[in-house]
Amino acid sequence: MGIAIMLHVVAVVIWVGGMIFAHAFLRPVAASQLEPPMRLALWAGVFKRFFPVVWICIITILVTGYGVILMYYPDGFKGLPMHINIMMTLGIIMMLIFFHVFFAPFKRLKKAVEAQDWPAGGKALTQIRHLVGINMIIGLITAAIASGGRLVF
Repeated sequence: MGIAIMLHVVAVVIWVGGMIFAHAFLRPVAASQLEPPMRLALWAGVFKRFFPVVWICIITILVTGYGVILMYYPDGFKGLPMHINIMMTLGIIMMLIFFHVFFAPFKRLKKAVEAQDWPAGGKALTQIRHLVGINMIIGLITAAIASGGRLVF
């Protein structure tokens, strides 16, 4: 069980940490130093490299999280502590937001960059930025609840 929890936490750190880095550090510098064509191409390239890692993180989080529940809690999902239910619910919401980003605005961003349609690319990037910002906040709340929730709830 220890290895499963370790892998679970590492996957969360990579995903949430990547969002924090991209949103809070890379985005402001890219916006201030790059013209739209370069900035949109940069983001399309960054997401093309980061999103496959997020898929691996999501699979790892689901397998390890549900695995620990099924191994550690004799009644399975029945009777889980409140902080685990909250963590699981917020995690699923984050995954659904990511799926939307991946299959909708990211797809539009890639097409816009390939077609050099900078207004469409900017619109897609703005939507991604908003959704990543929401996911980042949910991820931080989820991490706080996961790490200290049993002391609060």
